[in-house]
Amino acid sequence: MKRALSAGAILGLSLALACSGGQPPDVADVDRVIDAWHTAASVADEERYFGLMTSDAVFLGTDPGERWTVEEFRAYAQPHFSQGRGWTYVPSERHVMFSADGRLAWFDERLESEKYGVLRGTGVLRHAGGEWRLAHYSMTFAVPNAAAPDVVARIRGDGG
Repeated sequence: MKRALSAGAILGLSLALACSGGQPPDVADVDRVIDAWHTAASVADEERYFGLMTSDAVFLGTDPGERWTVEEFRAYAQPHFSQGRGWTYVPSERHVMFSADGRLAWFDERLESEKYGVLRGTGVLRHAGGEWRLAHYSMTFAVPNAAAPDVVARIRGDGG
């Protein structure tokens, strides 16, 4: 049984390495893409920002109605970026995990913003053509549990 498990583990690792070009996925590579994406937003670099996303990516913003395809999100961002106005979210903590085949990475991160304070971002990256690209990103407000009842009451319109 142990030999079968060991052989299975070796086969799985071999398949993952073969699918990822012979190298195990590297957290630093994923970190660089996410950091570059946040930096591009901060300096209003539209081409770089959207160039780091897959063509079928989805962005979920903090507002309940903000579920955007790349095209929709670009249409929203373009007027801001064209005037040199971006948005700055500074990651302070990030956790990255990989699929067994090394083609997907998912992460969660803690972000800091002057305007909004602490937020949480989660996302998925796809590795294709030798590069990592963001395929999905979701940003949420980090609401402390003690403040949640007041926040929920405000959202519902029955308080605050």
